[in-house]
Amino acid sequence: MFSNIKLKRDVYSSEEHLMLQKMCQQFIEKEITPYHAEWEENGQVSREVWHKAGEAGLLCLDVPSEYGGAGLDFSFCALITEEISKAGYTGPGFFLHSDIVAPYIIDYGTETQKHQWLPKMVSGEVISAIGMTEPSCGSDLQALKTTAIDKGDFYEITGQKTFITNGYMSDLSIIAARTIIEGKDCGISLFLIESTRAGFTKGKPFKKVGMKAQDTCELFFDNVQIPKENLLGEIGKGFVYMMQKLGRERLSVALMAVGGSEGAIENTIEYVSSRTAFKQPVAGFQNTQFKMAELATLLQIHQTFVDRCVELYVKGELSAETASMAKSSCTDAHQKIVDECLQLHGGYGYMWEYFIGRAYADNRVARIYAGTNEIMKLLIARGLFRELHEQQKRKKAEATAMN
Repeated sequence: MFSNIKLKRDVYSSEEHLMLQKMCQQFIEKEITPYHAEWEENGQVSREVWHKAGEAGLLCLDVPSEYGGAGLDFSFCALITEEISKAGYTGPGFFLHSDIVAPYIIDYGTETQKHQWLPKMVSGEVISAIGMTEPSCGSDLQALKTTAIDKGDFYEITGQKTFITNGYMSDLSIIAARTIIEGKDCGISLFLIESTRAGFTKGKPFKKVGMKAQDTCELFFDNVQIPKENLLGEIGKGFVYMMQKLGRERLSVALMAVGGSEGAIENTIEYVSSRTAFKQPVAGFQNTQFKMAELATLLQIHQTFVDRCVELYVKGELSAETASMAKSSCTDAHQKIVDECLQLHGGYGYMWEYFIGRAYADNRVARIYAGTNEIMKLLIARGLFRELHEQQKRKKAEATAMN
């Protein structure tokens, strides 16, 4: 039904993309659908699904072949993100593992780090997480309090991270910490920390409003000693690295929103076509038809924008401001689409066993993580008024110098 009027999406139109799409759909049907309800009860997915995803070649697709990956471009990663989101499954944290953690190691890791970790991440043997957010700071990454003190032969990590996706199951985490060398604050650096390190503990998975199968927890570091070779990139460059990578993370969140929106619309078309009221299908009412027409249009507008963003990212031309636009606009649209679709389901839409009820709870957080949508607007505005901001900074610096 809906597929008859959808625009052709050139970004996923190659034979390789179509093969991957079919393989991903088959994997979802066989390895995720039968178990997701059980994972929601357990608060986490199984390790087996990670291993099987690795065997199927669905993890870290853009890892270069010399490190065990397929060496494909980001559009293939984007396709997987959309397909899993379209199916309505939020448990497997593949996107964070593949599209957030792996690129840090690819771009900033040493050859030893790449050979040590990337093949195991590709196979699903190692599950990864990234620790930025702390209890006292969310989107303000410059306010981090976790410290990494240089002890000569090793770094000593002390602090706490919260809301960490894949945290409870993780074998390897990238942790942002304020680096202290000889008592001097040298800025934020990134560190690779294995979960087996003494002093590294994990809190119990949070009981969240939605995304119940996705393990999310706190990480605690009590004087955790790590070797110097666990430093990722250069000392004091962590904040710069995080800013460089947030664009991809925000684009991935936009892709999840677009995929989830498509799944919600398709699910609702099926429901209103079969559900009757006043002796006719709910789809027969003009209100239903107008609402679905509006939502389908809204989706296609955002699909077109996101497709262009993927093309720009693959070329290395996606700006931080454009990624912020995609993240904020797509997640806002997704929330509207899901809310309207739930309304068309009536009381059944509020039941957890229905796709649309789970989608309503699962995806509310998308407007919060990866930087709140309010922060996205600030970033967009900063780009629009960059010259004005620079002038204000210069005046402030001059005033400080005079005093």
